[in-house]
Amino acid sequence: MKIKDLNASEYNPYYQTYVGKAGDLSLLDGLGDSFNRTLEFFNNLPEGKMEYAYAEGKWTVKEVMQHIIDTERVFAYRALRFSRNDKTELPGYDQDAYTPSSEANRRTKTSLIEEYSHVRESTISLFKSFTNEMLLQSGKASGGNMSVRAIGFIVIGHENHHCQVIRERYL
Repeated sequence: MKIKDLNASEYNPYYQTYVGKAGDLSLLDGLGDSFNRTLEFFNNLPEGKMEYAYAEGKWTVKEVMQHIIDTERVFAYRALRFSRNDKTELPGYDQDAYTPSSEANRRTKTSLIEEYSHVRESTISLFKSFTNEMLLQSGKASGGNMSVRAIGFIVIGHENHHCQVIRERYL
C-alpha cells in the first residue's frame, strides 16, 4: 500500500502537509526507510546545536526530537485504537504544552536517540501486525476522520517535515 492509495477522506486536511512528505514507498518500507534516515541524521547532529533554537520562543533541536517521539507515540496509540474498531472519539493533544513539560533539554542526545529508536521499532511492529482490513479501519481524532493507514503515512511525513526544518533552520 502506497500513499497514492489513500483517499483524502481518510485524514483531516490539516495533515496534508505531512501526507505529502511521506514519500512514494509502501507504508512499511516508508516507516523503515524514514527510521534509518532519521537515525543517521540524529546521530550526526552536532552536539553544540542540540540546545539551539533559531529564534526566541522556538523549540531547541532536543525539543524537536522529543516532539517527533511524542507525536509518534500519540499517533501509534490512535492507530491501535482504530485498528481494534474502537469508535471512541479521541481528543487532540497540545504539542505546545507537551514540549516544555518534556524537559527535553535536560536529556542527552544519546538518550533521545535511544528513545526514538525504541518508539519507531514499536511502531513498525504494530503496523506489521495489522491486516489489510485493520489498515482500512478509521476513527475520529482531533475532530476529524483518520484511517489507520493514513496515520502511518502521517507519522512518516511528520518526521520528514521536522528533519527538514532542523536542516533548514537549525544547522
